Amino acid sequence: MFKTNFLGLELDNPIIIAAGPWNRDGEGLKRSIAAGAGAVVTESIVSDTLLDVRPRIACDENGAQNIRLYSDIQIEGWEREMSIAKSKGGVVIASVSAHTPSELVYLASKLEKFGADAIEISVSNPMGEGLEVVASNADIVYEMTKEVVAAVKLPVMVKLSQNTTNISKVAKAVKAAGGSCVSAINAVRGILGVDIETAQPTLSTYGGISGEYIRPLGLASVATISQTVDIPICGIGGISSGRHAIEYMMMGASAVQVGTTVMLEGREAVGKIISEMEEWCKSHSIASVEEIRGKALENLKSFDEMKIEPAVSTVKSVPCTENCDKCTVACMYGAIKREADTVVADSNKCSGCGLCTFICPAKKLKLEW
Repeated sequence: MFKTNFLGLELDNPIIIAAGPWNRDGEGLKRSIAAGAGAVVTESIVSDTLLDVRPRIACDENGAQNIRLYSDIQIEGWEREMSIAKSKGGVVIASVSAHTPSELVYLASKLEKFGADAIEISVSNPMGEGLEVVASNADIVYEMTKEVVAAVKLPVMVKLSQNTTNISKVAKAVKAAGGSCVSAINAVRGILGVDIETAQPTLSTYGGISGEYIRPLGLASVATISQTVDIPICGIGGISSGRHAIEYMMMGASAVQVGTTVMLEGREAVGKIISEMEEWCKSHSIASVEEIRGKALENLKSFDEMKIEPAVSTVKSVPCTENCDKCTVACMYGAIKREADTVVADSNKCSGCGLCTFICPAKKLKLEW
């Protein structure tokens, strides 16, 4: 059911384990492949490695902040690591990052020689300013992509940042330069939190926020790219269930990458995501993920296309959740009132904002036209 042709590569499924410290070397990549992933992406490889700061990863119930920069293995060392990673088969995508096209060409060419199946160019870094400027500059991304595409015979994917003013323009530049695909999005620059007793940030510098926090941003970026440029997309950001993967595919993604969930829940999470996708597809008589790719885009409008329609909240016959007044408290228009053990909605006061339909745990309220 989930056999996927992605970047011209035959994958057993469209779930890819993303670049990160869990894929820092050949053994890590081999374990990720053994976990059932359709493909794996190396931790981002650079020309000059840096020592890690400590601590560098923090998390809470909604995601993580990470200030690890790149692979700590020199490029020449990746000949051995790639050999280990591919010793039992599997598709390995090499992530590379650099500030200049020539440096990217050097890294990509080396990794092609070492046996990588594809290249992912990472054009952003939430920990520093330099590459974030690159991520917003379509002309520079074009030059970087064009040079790498000309230098290697492998498919080239470019990982885009949400920290940009026009992600569509950057995606168009990737296509114009001959890129095979875009992946979106990278972790988003942020601060996870502050201990107000000590005035200490969770980590002592800006870092990449990932996980649940960024899924809405990832979905919006994938949808925007899908609607404006005809190029394959790999969705990234906050995927921890089969439902999340399907959401990305309905927004136009051909495959998805999972990272933070693997870090927090282990590689076993990949099998869970695949099983949940299979179960959903079977229950909906879906024979292939291609049947759902882009399906939600049919229902996605620009703001200018939205119509002002006379929608009002109505009350269904299901019982209220015990001791719950969420809808009456949240209604900004005073349209919902409690009467005994139920609630009523005043259609003359309701403006159809829709908040009550989401906040009600019993799903008792519904918008009707």
